[in-house]
Amino acid sequence: MKFTRKAHANWKGTGMEGKGTISTQSTTLDNAQLSFKTRFADGVGTNPEELVAAAHSGCFTMQLSFLLNEGGFTADDLTTEATVTFEDGSITLIHLDLKGKVPSISAEEFTATANKAKEICPISKLLNTTITLSAELIS
Repeated sequence: MKFTRKAHANWKGTGMEGKGTISTQSTTLDNAQLSFKTRFADGVGTNPEELVAAAHSGCFTMQLSFLLNEGGFTADDLTTEATVTFEDGSITLIHLDLKGKVPSISAEEFTATANKAKEICPISKLLNTTITLSAELIS
């Protein structure tokens, strides 16, 4: 399978005082605000690190669902929070915090499958940083 996806960014002004927007092909993001404050403070809008966290949590969780299905399991619920750490101009760490409700799976098999998903998820393979995972099986 091969496909492409597009996003568009626009910026006007200086790095600190300027403003920009980000839009995606699907229009889920449609001129979403981007600024110094949305990236480095608490401004309203989005930022590249938040978008990486969203992409990574979504990719990982979907990959895990596929792997669970291959093992004969269907998740009732999988929730992943991705935390991106930005430090000195680099993303130095992404932590995936997974909570899952999967009938009939052992905690060991759940953790092993989650670790495999972390390794083979396309976004994990794209990123050049440390990726950690905590996985909790909820009954």
